[in-house]
Amino acid sequence: MSERATADRESGGKIRVRDIGKSYGSTRALEDVSLSVSEGEFCCIVGPSGCGKTTLLRAIAGLDDPDSGSILVDGNPVTDPGLDRGMVFQEYALFPWRTVRGNVRFGLDRPACECADCEARVRELVDLVGLDGFEDAYPKELSGGMKQRVGIARALAVDPEILLMDEPFGSVDARTRDRLHAELLDIWAQTEQTVVFVTHDIDEAVTLADRVVVMDADPGTVRSTLSIDVERPRERTAHEFVDYVARIRDELGGPADVGGKRRLGD
Repeated sequence: MSERATADRESGGKIRVRDIGKSYGSTRALEDVSLSVSEGEFCCIVGPSGCGKTTLLRAIAGLDDPDSGSILVDGNPVTDPGLDRGMVFQEYALFPWRTVRGNVRFGLDRPACECADCEARVRELVDLVGLDGFEDAYPKELSGGMKQRVGIARALAVDPEILLMDEPFGSVDARTRDRLHAELLDIWAQTEQTVVFVTHDIDEAVTLADRVVVMDADPGTVRSTLSIDVERPRERTAHEFVDYVARIRDELGGPADVGGKRRLGD
């Protein structure tokens, strides 16, 4: 992590979540959740089913209001969605009647604009996510990995300072997921954006993150945080990688799944 990011965390962070709580009827989804994310940091959130990972991410995005506590971005309270935060959803959320170009353009918040700047920005993003040649394809013509690339490009369209990702690769096969990991890290290195990434996959979190936030459930709380001090790209069979996975699994408790990887719920 950069010296700027380290100083940012010590001073409070790009994103500051303070003692937030959230209930849905009689279900307490989050209880006194606090964390900070530094500028330029790649932060992953893992936890068992019902721990409120998605609820927390949506609150940072301004899509859900917490019942208590506060969320600040650059010291300003989050009350609504904003162009400073881009969101990538698990279920793609593409417009089926729009082409790749049209879906990406919609992220500019000016979908009907035909100006040269918008055209150039769309071409830049399509190239960035590796979809050159598919500009005129519709979502039904794309694989799951390609759809998710479109979702990432759309979220990046307005050049947000923060990228929020809700289990974006959970529905693609393992080989595609590995390729998307590498591409996402390349994009992150180029854009220097702050990333908050929710996942149910411990290996995925250790592959991507500067820091992993581990949550408990019933209600959702932050159990611990763990900095991943391993140079990228990371080899999953390396001793350090395996050790980090084991430490997070120990924090979460319970047995590993078949194949040695524990997969967690939302």
